Amino acid sequence: MAVETITTLTAENQVFYDRTLLERCLPELTLYEDAQKKKIPSGKGTTIEWRKFNSLAAAKDPLTEGVTPSGSSLDITTITKSLSQYGDFVKISDVLEMQAKDPIITETSQLEGEQAGLTLNTVIAEEISTGTNVRYGGSAISTESLTQADILNGSLVKKCVRDLAKNNIKRFDDGYYHATISPEQAYDLMNDTANGGWIDANKYTNAMPLLKGEIGCYSGVRFRTSTETPKGTGAEEAVVHKGLIYGKNAYGVPEIGNGGGKPRIIVKQKGSAGTEDPLDQRSSIGWKAMFACKRLNELGIVRVETGISA
Repeated sequence: MAVETITTLTAENQVFYDRTLLERCLPELTLYEDAQKKKIPSGKGTTIEWRKFNSLAAAKDPLTEGVTPSGSSLDITTITKSLSQYGDFVKISDVLEMQAKDPIITETSQLEGEQAGLTLNTVIAEEISTGTNVRYGGSAISTESLTQADILNGSLVKKCVRDLAKNNIKRFDDGYYHATISPEQAYDLMNDTANGGWIDANKYTNAMPLLKGEIGCYSGVRFRTSTETPKGTGAEEAVVHKGLIYGKNAYGVPEIGNGGGKPRIIVKQKGSAGTEDPLDQRSSIGWKAMFACKRLNELGIVRVETGISA
């Protein structure tokens, strides 16, 4: 049986391993799906730009016969964000390469795909969880005053929905707001029998396609869970979980794929480091990506901070 070796990748192999990495990356990107996508402009530096068209005011004055009204001007807000480069790599020794029973590049590219997805999803979560629009569980008025008993319930979700609705935040094309919360917050919400109305995703009566990781809906919000939901510290060292409920076009990211934000696999063969690897003992497999996330509408995201029951 031939020994699995790492050599310079052909174009076909590069595409295969890039695709392998991406296939394992995308399921981890639970927040990416709901973002406004923007292509990274080629040759335009490392800054990405979104243009936000603000709503026109109601035209309340009746028209006068034969008289052209003064009209309105477009109000466009330009929002920019500097891109950062993320990545990591794994060193493979010549001994491991010779003794390995598994296809090293494929297995490692799959693991790094998961790492890339987790990394980029965390970048999104950290950006959109630092907005100014926040609701706290129970009677708490700050993160520091939250206790373990101030858990997520239906009443708190309804207040978040009210906040979004009164600020005229658009729902997604499916007619719902979306949310990403921790598994612990989901447990508390689904066990809030006093409010009722929770619908498990597998009980939907229509043919609505499921979101990645979707668990159900409540009060016009479709919920997903993520173990990477941001956390903080409340009263008496209580762990605070920071879920997110948001509307359409609330935040933006580079488009992964042809938009330039796709993680890329990089394979270096033994000896490619020259005098840094004089005995051809090390190869490496890594990934990198240019990425960023930006809040586009502060009022379009409600951070919901709570304690957890368990």
